[in-house]
Amino acid sequence: MTDVLRRGRAALAFSFFAQGVAFALLVTRIPAIQDRYGVSNALLPAFLAAVPVLAGVGSVCTEQLVKKVPASRVLRWSQPVVLLSLLGVGAGEHMVELGISLAAFGLAVGALDASMNMLGVSLQRSYGRSIMLGFHAVYSLGGISGASLAWAGAHWDLPLLVSYLPVVLVLLPAALVGSRWYVDGGGPEDKAAAEAGAAGGRLAFSLLLPLCLVMCFAYIGDSTVSNWSAKYLADVLGSSDEMATVPYNVYMVTTLLGRSIGDLGVRRFGAAAVVRAGAVIAAVGFAVVAGAPGAWVGMLGFTLLGLGLCVLVPQTFAAAGRLFPGASDAAVARLNIFNYVGFLIGSPLVGALGDAWSYRGAMLVPMALVLVTLVYARSFETEPDRYGGGHERPRTVDVGRGSNGL
Repeated sequence: MTDVLRRGRAALAFSFFAQGVAFALLVTRIPAIQDRYGVSNALLPAFLAAVPVLAGVGSVCTEQLVKKVPASRVLRWSQPVVLLSLLGVGAGEHMVELGISLAAFGLAVGALDASMNMLGVSLQRSYGRSIMLGFHAVYSLGGISGASLAWAGAHWDLPLLVSYLPVVLVLLPAALVGSRWYVDGGGPEDKAAAEAGAAGGRLAFSLLLPLCLVMCFAYIGDSTVSNWSAKYLADVLGSSDEMATVPYNVYMVTTLLGRSIGDLGVRRFGAAAVVRAGAVIAAVGFAVVAGAPGAWVGMLGFTLLGLGLCVLVPQTFAAAGRLFPGASDAAVARLNIFNYVGFLIGSPLVGALGDAWSYRGAMLVPMALVLVTLVYARSFETEPDRYGGGHERPRTVDVGRGSNGL
């Protein structure tokens, strides 16, 4: 059983890594995609907004789908679709081909994100200790790797297809092979809890709502950094164009570092304490950015943002698994929708406030929203089980439902 869990953990970690690479390769080459297809500046936001909207649809569909098939099977087949649709973006020549590829990417990435985190929550319960931050750390590593590959492609002026094809040829077969070792959870006690959860759906959503808000606010903060950090440093703090590209890279590196050690913090101090600390550090980061007298202080603020925001999303998924041990798949799927809601709201919100007021003032809005997380921090507390010790009871793993039939 231990070997099954270890293989399942390693296979799922690779899936997180592959998704980080694929998503970074898409979003960091948007200017090249725009040039290839002749997408106007007026039309580009519609294309970009369609991806998270369709991802939300994919997440909703996954909630229903996992009632009939294991989450591992959804993940096994959604990841190839994401990679192949990325390849379609690089290979197409006409606007309609771009639209079809992005639509497939959006729907599949919603199913992928939901099913990955479902399996992560399941494995964490099986292990009986915090491991979710580790999965998201690997995702951050994938994002850094994908962004580095995208930089190389842009530096050498490589066509999109030439940049994407080698990556897909490596990741796709590796992901399919690794999918043989995914592990689904679901013991008898989980099924009983699921039936109880279904009977109290209204109460269940009232418990989930605080986590949905935390997820949304975290992604508003994240999208603020990813979409506005370069412009903020260049236009507000007067940095050079070269230096303006640094904050997001620093943000990604500190996100990786924070998530790499975050599980140890959760085991030592508890999830609620880690979330409170993350929210405070992120709020301080936004305050430093808003009041920065120059570029170097602004860089310090974005560094703090990476350390603070990085723990919120993984712990929100983990908290949903603890609150709904028998219906965690449905909870994760619903929670995942607010990932995309925050992503859709964050960038336009900061842009509108920056144009109407000031970009310094606009940074105070995500700061305030992140601080709201402190109000809901109790939702992240691990409740002592009836067996004592204050720790989560390890989840029974239904090995027969593993995707490789072990």
